[in-house]
Amino acid sequence: MELTDLQWETIQHLFPRPKSGPGKPGRPPRDFRSVLEGILWVMRTGAPWADMPRRYPPYSTCFGRFRQWCRTGTLRNVVIALRRCLGGAGNDIESFIDGSYVPAKRGGSCVGKSRGGNTTKVMALVDGEGLPLAVSMADGSRHDVVLVDQTLDDAFVEELPPKLIGDKAFDSSKLQQQLADQRNIELVAPKRGGRRPSKRKQDGRAFRRYKRRWKVENLFAWLKRFRRIATRWEHEAEHYLGFLYLGCAIILLRTGW
Repeated sequence: MELTDLQWETIQHLFPRPKSGPGKPGRPPRDFRSVLEGILWVMRTGAPWADMPRRYPPYSTCFGRFRQWCRTGTLRNVVIALRRCLGGAGNDIESFIDGSYVPAKRGGSCVGKSRGGNTTKVMALVDGEGLPLAVSMADGSRHDVVLVDQTLDDAFVEELPPKLIGDKAFDSSKLQQQLADQRNIELVAPKRGGRRPSKRKQDGRAFRRYKRRWKVENLFAWLKRFRRIATRWEHEAEHYLGFLYLGCAIILLRTGW
């Protein structure tokens, strides 16, 4: 997967460079751009690291660099910087939240049983343009409602829109009150079983915003075009989360640059 020159110029300073110079032991560091593009190739194709084409550096080099970026929080910081360049949440008055199951073939941490077997649940929060504001992950047995706080805490921006739109899985009076009291955020979600929104707890006009919830579904569709995200092969949760951050970074780059 190749980066355009503009995309590369935008993000190259966001990654720490390996130290090199006279007196430093070992081989000189590999071309930095080719290492990143090798990692992106693995994310896009879903192939094992050892199957990387020869046009990229050795897979051990690429995987080692990727593991380092996951451990140091570099990939998350890249997304935060890109969001800052786009103006954070901008003038959006609403955000959209949802969860999606991903099969976890090798097990590991943040894996649980669901109807689909061993799965990881990916939670995502997007702005009015469908661009990522937050991603988080948990084992597949966790309910969406209990993961809202974790997702909001993991946001890439400092200030979130005042309205949060979710599907009926987020129908919880306790959660609604908690978000209003602690975060000054209004939760808008349809009632389970087709019940009408309560006039006391949900304004009918605000409820119309639910029709735009497809924006968060778009993000999941974009992310799962990367096969390494559509199916989790990483045993370590931080490695899979690293691919999620890298996928969000590519989506932001394709949109803003």
